[in-house]
Amino acid sequence: MLDNLLERLARRRGIGDAYYDYRGELKPISLRTKRAILASMGCQVDDASALERELVELDGERWRTALPPVVVTGPGRGGCVLAVGADLLAGEVAWRVRLAGGAEVAGSVRAADLAELERREINGRTATRRRLELPDGLPLGYHSLEVTLPGGGTAASALVVEPGRCHEPEVIARGGRLWGVAVQLYTLRSERNWGMGDFADLETVVRRCAERRAAFVGLNPLHALFTSNPAHFSPYSPSSRHFLNVFYVAVDRVPEFAECEGAQQLAAAPAFRAELARLRAVPNVDYPGVAAVKLPVLHLLHRQFRERHLACDTARAAAFRAYVAERGEPLRLHAVHEVIDESLRRSDAARYWGWPAWPEELRDPADPAVAAFAAAHAEQVEFHAWLQWLADEQLGQVQRVAREIGMPIGLYGDYAVGVNPSGSETWCDRDVYRTGAAIGAPPDALALKGQDWGLLPQDPHALILERYRPFRELIAANMRHFGALRLDHVMALFRQWWVPAGLGATEGGYVHYPMTDLMAVLALESGRHRCLVVGEDLGTVPEEVGLAMAERAIYSYKVMLFEKHPDGRFRRPAEYARRAIATVTTHDLPTFRGYWEGSDMELRDRLGLYPGEGTRRYLHDERLRDRWSLLTALVAEGLAAGPQQDSPGYSVELSHAIHVYLARSAAALVVLQIEDLLGMSDPVNVPSTSDEHANWQRKVTEGVETLFDHDSVQRLMSDVASARAAGT
Repeated sequence: MLDNLLERLARRRGIGDAYYDYRGELKPISLRTKRAILASMGCQVDDASALERELVELDGERWRTALPPVVVTGPGRGGCVLAVGADLLAGEVAWRVRLAGGAEVAGSVRAADLAELERREINGRTATRRRLELPDGLPLGYHSLEVTLPGGGTAASALVVEPGRCHEPEVIARGGRLWGVAVQLYTLRSERNWGMGDFADLETVVRRCAERRAAFVGLNPLHALFTSNPAHFSPYSPSSRHFLNVFYVAVDRVPEFAECEGAQQLAAAPAFRAELARLRAVPNVDYPGVAAVKLPVLHLLHRQFRERHLACDTARAAAFRAYVAERGEPLRLHAVHEVIDESLRRSDAARYWGWPAWPEELRDPADPAVAAFAAAHAEQVEFHAWLQWLADEQLGQVQRVAREIGMPIGLYGDYAVGVNPSGSETWCDRDVYRTGAAIGAPPDALALKGQDWGLLPQDPHALILERYRPFRELIAANMRHFGALRLDHVMALFRQWWVPAGLGATEGGYVHYPMTDLMAVLALESGRHRCLVVGEDLGTVPEEVGLAMAERAIYSYKVMLFEKHPDGRFRRPAEYARRAIATVTTHDLPTFRGYWEGSDMELRDRLGLYPGEGTRRYLHDERLRDRWSLLTALVAEGLAAGPQQDSPGYSVELSHAIHVYLARSAAALVVLQIEDLLGMSDPVNVPSTSDEHANWQRKVTEGVETLFDHDSVQRLMSDVASARAAGT
């Protein structure tokens, strides 16, 4: 009986029964896994009576409540479902839509005239679910819906009216084919930065790329990390996706730096300058070292800001206060989290590794102890809010520059699929996140042992009860300063691979999400921010996701190294999907040079990432076949001479031909990785590793002042721009 109840509840909570793996084989999800996922959702998996009660509760929600928590409507979606007693059908249903701007739209209809969807006996009473049609032409946005039922009962729901499709820039709608350059911002070198790429370096890259007719510059996630723990630096394991990594602030470009004599003296001291020189010279970013030079100066600048601006109510002070008011409670809580985290780590970093290990009274943001702590540390809380303002100000400035100098898209951002368990985002939204599991991925061709990313999942049931507020706020925050946004692992809108605590990545299971509604919110925010959306759809992609992306005008992610026909031939440029962004490789793959020379396979072999010798040999042989197939494709496009007796080694000319081949593709967007412009071989990240490889640390080999001046780089960018223009 218990097993049957677990199976039934698992289905009701969105846990799948089986899935097709990357080989196309059907894999069942075990009852053990389902049980563990349900436990992580807070279900009492050992209590049959409790399971029965929850099933009754879930089943009854649709019938006891006249309206669901949130109604999403738009083109072709009609109205909403209304539950009403059959004995009240002769009466009138009055409805009212309260629009976000304050206006109202209202009407009424006889309950019996509504189309019936289903009927059921509930506690001896017949209930019916019917479709309540809402008028066409409701303005896009977030509104509220209220109904008054026959007999006087009332119900209310959040109402989302969406456009049906995501935003596409007009130049693309007219047939234009755009291109850009992707950078991992922290990897950038310059003669003026303080040991890692910053927003001033980004502006330099934007200007240099715009000179070569690039339409955008792509970025790694810029999400807020942990200011008090700079050794945690993965951009895909952030503290909060609502805010920014403050170490990207260009300290010398902060206006207060020019006003603060103490900061200038500190930065000019010989020991400080020597440390900056060391930080710039090292091959990998020294994150703790960067923090050690930036934070003391930023503290001085904050003090200057308080004395020179806040105390005198200057225009700059007003701008800061406006930002604080705009970002509201999420900003305050993030700043409070930063201060608590810093304070406790300073006292015992091993013990207080994150908020789940904090004293009990500080784990809940609503606890009075948190308010008392914030009041006692008001200046420090303000400091972290001020840092966020600086980061937001500088990033926004770069996007304004990009648009002013003619880039149709400007900055192309990246939204991480999840968040670190100990960060401020999970602390602030504890009712939505589940701490007993992590999200990851089942085994695939890139990670044959599966992946556990250590990121907390959101419970889809809780997300609905929250009326999609957490998702809406996250998307809005991430579209603030971007003309395009990449959603890492877009399949997460449909399903996520939950790995329960204590089980391996291969023992996880899929939990399904309300994809149609989430994509509606995504489309609405895309239109409001005029931001194109790219869905990273690599790996195992369910058919439902592909169809929904096409319907919603969400751009697909096409990696040239994977774009092959079943017989091994690489796709010709004309065969690429139009609504897509195409790239030769990505941050999770080898650089093109590393791919061609096979250094990535040697690295994976040294790190023991192959499950067996057979797999290693198969992938090695496949690489040899793929290299010949790529050469054949280049020859067919007139970009290489052939036939050749031996496969050529890597060369600048070969890389040039590969990128021009891609530039000829039908894809609306093409992106070049900055590492490939420089001919680098070391990868940015090796999936399934942490300390085994220097992930998210390796810098580019040349500074932003000169890297675009190389003849080979200029020639490639010019030829890519010409190839893109020729196809429009």
